Amino acid sequence: MRAYPFLIIASVASFLLGACALPPASYGTPNMGGPSTPERQASIANEPTGSFYYGRRYYVKKTRFWGYLREPRQSATRAQLVVFNESKKRNPDRLPEGGPVGKRYGYDNNYEYRIKGYYTGKKVYEVNSNQILPEFMLTGYELINKKPGWLFSPNDHYHPESFTLRLR
Repeated sequence: MRAYPFLIIASVASFLLGACALPPASYGTPNMGGPSTPERQASIANEPTGSFYYGRRYYVKKTRFWGYLREPRQSATRAQLVVFNESKKRNPDRLPEGGPVGKRYGYDNNYEYRIKGYYTGKKVYEVNSNQILPEFMLTGYELINKKPGWLFSPNDHYHPESFTLRLR
């Protein structure tokens, strides 16, 4: 009879510990849309190359990273989350954070750009996400696509207040 409370506590503890050990799932139902995986791979394999990067804006409230950069014809699995140095060129959405919807900082979340510039070799501490990220000197950009869909996987889930888009 006395073994029952212990078994109940042990069962609940193992369930909770097991739940903590699960991978971060998809952080919610996929909500970014986009092409199938084979379509995305074909698109990347056929994209133009040059002395630029493909950039995907990733906005999370209160953070100061810009988004993910990758070299032409490289999968997003090779992309790096970066902080822009804007001393030569301001980033595409450098607007007030409290502006009207569509005209505020972060309005271009998930837009895809052709980004010009270079990695400075410096690392920057981004305090709100507690990450040390590469610094990228922005010298130019061109908007390519306002609705490219998912970034890493068709299961991607975006939430503006949580860091949900990360390479898993």
